[in-house]
Amino acid sequence: MSELHKFLFEGLPVRGMLVRLTDSWREVLQRREAVGAHPPELRALLGEMAAAAVLMQSNIKFNGALVLQVFGDGPVKLAVAEVQPDLSFRATAKVVGEVPAGAQLEAMLNVHGQGRCAITLDPKDRLPGQQPYQGVVPLHGDQKEPLQKLSEVLEHYMLQSEQLDTKMILFANDEIAAGLLIQRLPMQGEGNLEGQGARNEDDIGLSDAFNRISILASTLTADELLGLDAETVLRRLFWEESVRRFEPLTPKFACTCSPERVGQMLKGLGREELDSVLAERGNVEIGCEFCGRQYHYDAVDVGELFASDLAQAGGSGTVQ
Repeated sequence: MSELHKFLFEGLPVRGMLVRLTDSWREVLQRREAVGAHPPELRALLGEMAAAAVLMQSNIKFNGALVLQVFGDGPVKLAVAEVQPDLSFRATAKVVGEVPAGAQLEAMLNVHGQGRCAITLDPKDRLPGQQPYQGVVPLHGDQKEPLQKLSEVLEHYMLQSEQLDTKMILFANDEIAAGLLIQRLPMQGEGNLEGQGARNEDDIGLSDAFNRISILASTLTADELLGLDAETVLRRLFWEESVRRFEPLTPKFACTCSPERVGQMLKGLGREELDSVLAERGNVEIGCEFCGRQYHYDAVDVGELFASDLAQAGGSGTVQ
C-alpha cells in the first residue's frame, strides 16, 4: 500500500517526509500500457514527479491541486503530475520524438536549453478574478549548467521561490516511485510541520542541523529507497537522531476526468467543428491522457451537448 510519512527531528529546525507509491504507481503504468507504454527513462521521470508532487502537496496547507510540470525542447514535450489535497494523484506525458536510451533530464527536455519546470497551485474554490499561482524555473543551475536530475531542479526551485534549504532524493522504477524530502525551517519542534514562522534568507546554507541531516540523507541509495520500508530507511539514515514520526497518510491514484468535463471541453470546440468530425469519422472519440478512459460521442450525443444552449436561447433546431 502506498504511504507517506511525516517526521521531525526533536529540538531541531528540520522536518522530513518520505513517500513510497506502490500499488497506486503501478496502476498509473498499467493504465498507460493499455494505450502504449512510455520508454523506461520517461517512466522513471514520471514516477519521480509523482513522488515529488505528493511530497510538495503534503508540505503545504492548500485546498486545491498542486501541478508539477516539466516542458521543453527535447523529445519529451511535456510531463505532468497533479496531486489533490487528499493526496490522490495522476501523471502523464507527451512525447514527440525518440527518447535516447539512458536519457536524463537534459536529453529528454532541455536539449537546447529551453527546458522549464513549473509548479502551479490551483485553488479548488476560486474567488472571482482569482488566478492559480505559478512559479517557473529553468532546468539549469546558477552557472547555467544543465541539471540532470529532477531533484536538483526542485531543490533549486525551493531555494529561489521559498528561500528554504531543501534536500530531495527521488527514485522510481516500474514497481515503486519514492522520495525523501528534508527541509530546514526556522521553528523548533512541532511548529515546523506546518512551516510556521518567518523565513530568513540570511539563514540559507547556515544551519548546521540541516546540513548534517542533509548529508545523511544524501547517502540514501536507489536500492534502499525503493527496496526498504519507511521505518528501516529512517532508522538506517538517522539512527543517531531523535526522530518523531506521525501517522502515515495514504496517497492513491485518481483521475478527475468526467463526462461533464469532457462535454464542456467539446462544447468549447463548437458545433461546427464537431459536426465536421462526425461527417469524417462517424463519431467523436476522446481519450483521457491520465487514466486512459475513452469517451465516445455519436451524432445524438453531440446534439444533446448543445440542446440546453438552444433551449436557453429560445431557439429551435433538429438534432442531426
